[in-house]
Amino acid sequence: MAIQNRRYLKENRRELRSNLTPAEAELWKYLKSGSLKGRKFRRQHSVKNYILDFYCLSEQLAVELDGQVHNSIVAEYADQERDQHLKKLNIRVIRFENRDVFENLQAVLQEVTRNFR
Repeated sequence: MAIQNRRYLKENRRELRSNLTPAEAELWKYLKSGSLKGRKFRRQHSVKNYILDFYCLSEQLAVELDGQVHNSIVAEYADQERDQHLKKLNIRVIRFENRDVFENLQAVLQEVTRNFR
């Protein structure tokens, strides 16, 4: 069974792509079409049961943007558990707060680039 872009998540992925958060829409401008060091990113790409904000297959790198909803113990635990599952699949996850995209975009892009192999 394929672990990426499972059919049952297709509508969810499509819905999320159609309704990007402002931070996701801003960061996407710099990740799409190989804009960042020629790396191809996909937005709202699923791996197993998880939908990743941005994913670079060649780097096996997920970029997650976290808003206010992630500022709780329960959400933090769920994020850690999710990241551990992805790590077992050799997918590295880096996380930023939404505000980082607007307040320090260059640092976000540098950190993403720094995580390239």
